[in-house]
Amino acid sequence: MIHIDFPFLLMSAVILFGLVALVSGLIKLYRRFRSLPDKPSPTLVESVVSLFPIILLVWVIRSFIVQPYRVPTGSLEPTVSPGDFIIVNQFAYGLRMPVFHTKFLSIGEPKRGDLVVFYWPPDPQLIFIKRMIGLPGDLIRYQDKVLYIDGRKISQSFVKPAYDREPDRAPVEVYQFKEQLDSIEHAIFIRPDHDTSGDFEVLVPEGYYFVMGDNRDNSSDSRVWGFVPEGNLIGKAWVVAVSWDHNHKHIRWHRIGRLIH
Repeated sequence: MIHIDFPFLLMSAVILFGLVALVSGLIKLYRRFRSLPDKPSPTLVESVVSLFPIILLVWVIRSFIVQPYRVPTGSLEPTVSPGDFIIVNQFAYGLRMPVFHTKFLSIGEPKRGDLVVFYWPPDPQLIFIKRMIGLPGDLIRYQDKVLYIDGRKISQSFVKPAYDREPDRAPVEVYQFKEQLDSIEHAIFIRPDHDTSGDFEVLVPEGYYFVMGDNRDNSSDSRVWGFVPEGNLIGKAWVVAVSWDHNHKHIRWHRIGRLIH
């Protein structure tokens, strides 16, 4: 299904500007071939022709290399903060056709522990970011706020008390733990007063992935809406380009340039 969003509009602009540039160039070639005197193109056409290389470059970068993404919630605290504008590496998991999202070049596959950006399965017009927990074929169990993958307990160690700070909400007391997912060591938030009724066990089917937020008791993720199809993947979160603190209305300068893992 094709959604009328920014990538669709950008590709449409590339096609339109490209056609205008092509027709303008063919007309000029024809006049030269017939030894006709040059005739200036209309100002609008000249503007479109001059802008076409810029639009094309933006489209290539935005569609195949990197794209920006603004983090709206605290579901990945403390790793990623609400208001972070991050750069997404789009070729980490292969190149895809813009708009249609069909992979035409396989470069790499998601690894357990990656922070992945993807089209939300219930509504692909929305983009989410979560941590990769379960790969195809993994047996995922979550019990008493601890992960088990294929029967192996994922290491957790207490770090310190902390606060979950969502925009326009009062801070919530949490505990910060350090978790080890294969080679990826990262921080997670757990609410000590939150019940464990969300315990589950699930087998990840082929062609799908299981994702969770680092803010384990404040995240809508695969526990709620299910698996992420491989075709919904956009790329891997890379670096914080800029960060805006919505509550205090200022830039978080210390977060700019921070690599995400």
